[in-house]
Amino acid sequence: MSIAENIALVRERIAAAARRAGRNPADITLMGVSKTFPVERIREAYTAGLRVFGENRVQEFADKTDALRDLGDAEWHMIGHLQTNKGATAAELFGAVDSLDSVRLAEKLNAAAEAVGKTLPVLVEINVGGEDAKSGIAPGSDELDRILFLAPQWKNLAIRGLMTVPPYSEDPEGSRPFFRQLREIREFIADCDWVSMEVLSMGMSHDFEVAIEEGATCVRVGTAIFGGRAKP
Repeated sequence: MSIAENIALVRERIAAAARRAGRNPADITLMGVSKTFPVERIREAYTAGLRVFGENRVQEFADKTDALRDLGDAEWHMIGHLQTNKGATAAELFGAVDSLDSVRLAEKLNAAAEAVGKTLPVLVEINVGGEDAKSGIAPGSDELDRILFLAPQWKNLAIRGLMTVPPYSEDPEGSRPFFRQLREIREFIADCDWVSMEVLSMGMSHDFEVAIEEGATCVRVGTAIFGGRAKP
């Protein structure tokens, strides 16, 4: 199937999952995870109507930017782990960072966004599964409390919600408890009226329908759109 056909099929699956949950499909953003894929395939997805893309590595996206600069209404999100020494470059290249996981990184991004004269939307990444191999803040941690407490000081950051990558399960239903946990964390934080919790970014190619049933407002889909990635 072509990328355009894949996108159409994913959108149909999103709509069906939304209907099952009594939700409006228009409230769910489809993000194409374009990491490792060449510019030509990203352009194909753009031509098919996709407008929101996620990249995992700052340098990889930096190498693509010149060739994609003419796609003026595309949104580019940093969704991978971001080291603080790459914060300034990320703030300049990306329209949003969806993987904020420390106060130190928030301070770096805020300063970098101020330097380039922009307000940078960010999502706080929560490591719902407590996996050592994954980045993100532990639920209920002091670091999450500190980010929420300090958020009003960061005038060039706009916290818009939460993101997670749950432990992988062959059965999509295995992800449901983790998606539900993130939704519950969002509902608890929503009492803090100085941050926005409008975005719940969760669900990937194998489990995004379950994520939608549990309240996802953004699903991050790579292989179901672009096909399998080459092994390193």
